[in-house]
Amino acid sequence: MNLVFARAVTVSAVVSALAEAGWSLEEPLGLSYAVNDDMFDWQATSVDRANEVLSLLDAPENHAFDVAICVYHQGAGTGGQLLFLPGRSRCYFLPTIDRRSLPGAPGLTDIAWYLNALIPALLPVGLLSYEARDLAD
Repeated sequence: MNLVFARAVTVSAVVSALAEAGWSLEEPLGLSYAVNDDMFDWQATSVDRANEVLSLLDAPENHAFDVAICVYHQGAGTGGQLLFLPGRSRCYFLPTIDRRSLPGAPGLTDIAWYLNALIPALLPVGLLSYEARDLAD
């Protein structure tokens, strides 16, 4: 899912907005994040380091790089990766953690569920548009 914002956003602002809708940085592996200064090197840490990780991802020296963090919806038992591009006005959501599939079509993602769980929460931080598509497994 390609998310486009009206202006640059911070990872912290997006995560905070999603928290209001039941999303958390705590996923089955703890807290996972990456800074792509040459290649993605995913790191896992404990959720008690969330503020430190968000500060790292939002640090000015990392604005020229892709950064990513995983979010998880405990109530729904699913989550994924948020990948923020340089400039921070565009972000991708990839449903990579216990992906919800369509009933009767397990090879396809329940895109409607993810749209309903993400889009309204991101409007207050300036979500301008989105594009979503799925490819069968």
